[in-house]
Amino acid sequence: MSLARAPETPPLPVPEVWPAYLESGTDGALAGELPWQAYFSDPLLQRLIETALANNRDLRLAALRVDEASAAFRIQRSDRFPGVGVGAQGGRARVPGDLNMSGRSQVGGEYRAEVGLTTWELDLWGRVRNLEDAALQSWLASDAARQAVHLALIAQVADGYLGLREIDERVAIARQTVATREESYRIFRRRVEVGSTSKLDLTQVQTLLNQAQALLTQLEQARATQLHALALLVGADPGPLPTKAPFDETAALAELRAGLPSELLTSRPDIIAAEHQLRARDANIGAARAAFFPRIALTGSFGTASSDLEGLFDSGSRAWTFMPTLSLPIFDGGRRRANLELSEVHRDIAVAEYEKTIQAAFREVADALSAKYWLAEQLTIQQANLEAQNERARLAQLRYDNGTAAFLEVLDAQRDLLGVQQQLVQARRALLSSQVALYAALGGGTLAATGEAQGVAPAPASTPSTR
Repeated sequence: MSLARAPETPPLPVPEVWPAYLESGTDGALAGELPWQAYFSDPLLQRLIETALANNRDLRLAALRVDEASAAFRIQRSDRFPGVGVGAQGGRARVPGDLNMSGRSQVGGEYRAEVGLTTWELDLWGRVRNLEDAALQSWLASDAARQAVHLALIAQVADGYLGLREIDERVAIARQTVATREESYRIFRRRVEVGSTSKLDLTQVQTLLNQAQALLTQLEQARATQLHALALLVGADPGPLPTKAPFDETAALAELRAGLPSELLTSRPDIIAAEHQLRARDANIGAARAAFFPRIALTGSFGTASSDLEGLFDSGSRAWTFMPTLSLPIFDGGRRRANLELSEVHRDIAVAEYEKTIQAAFREVADALSAKYWLAEQLTIQQANLEAQNERARLAQLRYDNGTAAFLEVLDAQRDLLGVQQQLVQARRALLSSQVALYAALGGGTLAATGEAQGVAPAPASTPSTR
């Protein structure tokens, strides 16, 4: 029998549905069923993710922790089976005469060869079995934690790649602006030389040029930093990354369906890991309760024994022992009671951590849905603002050429235009990053990976499963 409490999942500590304005409808794929290869279709990004999955040290550590938990489970499981060993011993001894009844010294020997059963507990109250279950659940929790690191790494590489793409596009805009303003500076310098414009206008053009050059150097530094961060995530030199065309915020990533908050329980690896930890704490309570009942253990051996080595296997030399033992501490200073209370507190901690993990997951999904919704609105506004700034810069230049406005008006218009161009690229990247965050928050690819593992071959008994 088992004295562990029946598995019980705490009620969902979050609303059963998403806020109305965050609901994404029924269109789109479920992130948990969508492999990352299908969600991130860019071949260059796929190559980076594959390299990261093969070389990232955090993921490697998570995999080693799974191996560590697997070994601990196998060690604990071995206690369920009796240990059988073969042993042999022999010895001779001289006993002085004053220590034996004959009054004369004697020399004797004893030789034994036997198969022995080491102390094996009859698990009547489920103590050993509950400890094994606790170790198994810890192993499953480690494997789910590895999946969480796996998903987080994919999202981080994708977001880092988008950040690099954003900087590349901003650098291209800045370089084009620098080239245009260098040509304007050359023209205005020539005008000053021939006296057709004032030196004030030349200094204003130079101000525009210096501004664009400063922005370009800042972006180049930011690109180097972003590339270094991406290389750390990938775990190897990512190699030359060709400049890509401007990314399209509307078609880069597939549309996702948020589903219900309860679906996070089966798609988020961190929630799955917390649930396994909760099951492990329940099993430890069962083991602590079993300590209040008697423990019965068996020890025995069967073999041959003789006082002479030559007679070890002669007829009549058979020897055996059988020693069952029963033990129950009467007084232990409250150790067993305290151990049970400690196990129950650990279980309460696991419940709180489980609920906290669900609440954090709910917030991450809600934040990603909210960001996706509002960033799409911001992007529309930024596109309209860019059109207006382009027209403003054109009209300001036209007014200056016709002598109806000072060059300061052109200066302000072009400075604002460059800022809006940069902001539009940042808004596009932010929208794509929100989609990456939503994919990760919904447990992207977790169910697909589990289904693939189950579809290849039946899982062996020693292989952990996430559910």
